[in-house]
Amino acid sequence: MRKKVFCIECRKETDYALQKKSVAKTVKGIEYLFNITVAICNECGEEMSIPGLIDRNIKEVDEQYRAYEGIVSIDDVKKLMDVYQIGKDPLSLALGFGQVTIARYLLGQVPSKEYSNVIKSALSSPKFMIKKLSENKEKISATAYKKAMNSALQLENLFSVSDKMLRVISRIFNQLEEVTPLMLQKLLYLIQGESYSVNGKPMFVEDCQAWVHGPVYPEVYEMFRDFKYNPIDDARFAIFEGADDKLSECDRQIIDLALDVFGEYGGKVLEKITHQQTPWKLARKGYADDIRSNEIITKESIKNYYIEKNAEYDFSSEEGIKKYLSDIL
Repeated sequence: MRKKVFCIECRKETDYALQKKSVAKTVKGIEYLFNITVAICNECGEEMSIPGLIDRNIKEVDEQYRAYEGIVSIDDVKKLMDVYQIGKDPLSLALGFGQVTIARYLLGQVPSKEYSNVIKSALSSPKFMIKKLSENKEKISATAYKKAMNSALQLENLFSVSDKMLRVISRIFNQLEEVTPLMLQKLLYLIQGESYSVNGKPMFVEDCQAWVHGPVYPEVYEMFRDFKYNPIDDARFAIFEGADDKLSECDRQIIDLALDVFGEYGGKVLEKITHQQTPWKLARKGYADDIRSNEIITKESIKNYYIEKNAEYDFSSEEGIKKYLSDIL
């Protein structure tokens, strides 16, 4: 049970409730509206001071100010260090900052917009990080340089898919709590189909293959193969975060509609769904169930199937997709 706190209005210890309150604050000459947490006395209804509330408010204002201005968070800086396996001092120098700049950011100092954009670019693009490391190679130790450069090169080789595919994967990661490689493969295929049924065109350019366990995008398989049947979780994949911001509103709606329905199922059920669909069956024609195949599931076959089923069920609505699933399962 929560301890009571002394209320200076009631002059006694009372219970309280936490609520949100909007406050206007001026930062560098600009007024912002922040939502902060306040404690309200249950007896007199006045605001009261409770332990830890000031620290909480400082954190809330800091996070919201950074969001307003599009400035990286402390967690973003930590992720950058994890992604490239580099310490705070060599990272500062590699990015062209002063040696203690990153250390200051980790302690809460807010980066300038210019420096924040450099950090964002390094976090989202291995190619950019490789460029910065090359430019500032002489400023950091050979060991730090080699470790960070190897990490950047591995990342660049790893992400061999189109920018659009990366954005779709980012959206999936953001919308669902846990995603296994098997789930991811089937969701990508189903989103591609949903795009044909609703928009008449593909979501991304990659072709999938008709593997034993359903449609698979080989490049995506290579990216996440080490996770096997486990949820995808790796510091390096912070590079995906925010990539979906560049998706169009139409694309986001299509992806979210597919995830709202298919995202409720695990990988094996999604595999079963794709096994019931004509495109995978056509590409597997002539192969026994356990025989490997790299046959392409053509975009044309996906398009034809989903346009046909859309006319029958209306895939622009959750109800239509659920009716379809009820019939095929």
